[in-house]
Amino acid sequence: MDLRWDLLRPVMCVPHLPTLGPLHPEAVSAALLAQVFAVAGTGEFLPHDKDRRWSNHKDEHVLVDAIVQDQARTLIPTITGRGVLSAHLYGAREHVREAEELAAKLTAEHDVSKTRVVWFQDAADPVAASTRVQLRTFDQEVPAVEGIEALSQQPEAIRTTFPEFAEKLASEGFVFLHSRIDSVGPVLVAVQDERVVGAIGPMETMADPVGKRRLLPQYFGVLPEYRGLGLGRLLWRSAMHWGKVNGAGYQLLQTAAGGASDRLCQSEGLADLGFVCTATV
Repeated sequence: MDLRWDLLRPVMCVPHLPTLGPLHPEAVSAALLAQVFAVAGTGEFLPHDKDRRWSNHKDEHVLVDAIVQDQARTLIPTITGRGVLSAHLYGAREHVREAEELAAKLTAEHDVSKTRVVWFQDAADPVAASTRVQLRTFDQEVPAVEGIEALSQQPEAIRTTFPEFAEKLASEGFVFLHSRIDSVGPVLVAVQDERVVGAIGPMETMADPVGKRRLLPQYFGVLPEYRGLGLGRLLWRSAMHWGKVNGAGYQLLQTAAGGASDRLCQSEGLADLGFVCTATV
């Protein structure tokens, strides 16, 4: 269908587009959504898609012919090559049931392994399975942090402890990061007792859809036995310093509402852009 931007924009309470994820508020536009639709099903990446650093094939695409829209809501379904189907709802939460029905209908028509509904809200109180989108700008100086350095700058005896660290935080994505460690930007680490106990990375920047340079998302974690010592905050501030020094204008972060990273970012004064909520159908 021909999606109408004048109907979608008023009900878009969080700057987030299907397949691209959260965006700087100034980057969201009808032209950008048209680009997303144009590459649907081709496997091609848009030049500003943050996921292209991990693959040469875009895994998720919009099911353009299945979009549903009126003045109250817009439903945009997507599917991945692994069979994850998502119905993105832009509009009031009262339309979640309709999004679930669309997702169920499409599940019957496609080879699907998982079906979910994604919706957005700007209310102060998060709901179950919600992720907060936050914006950190680098319009002021960001001080350097002592004691946090790139893994590559550590002595070999310290570097050899990173695989064990990654295994212990496999659920945080560090095993995957370790498998790509030689082909991505630096990983900043905290060292205690002669081993890596915390890390954030990879540190990389990319131009966004309107040409602003952004610091890309990182994997971020501290071993459980070393939490509560302030290492997470040191790592995060060191990453922000790296972003500033390397020309980034901002970073978007997604944090599990109420979690440790969420509380850290809230205490650091980031701008709250709203919640992304998910439910399995």
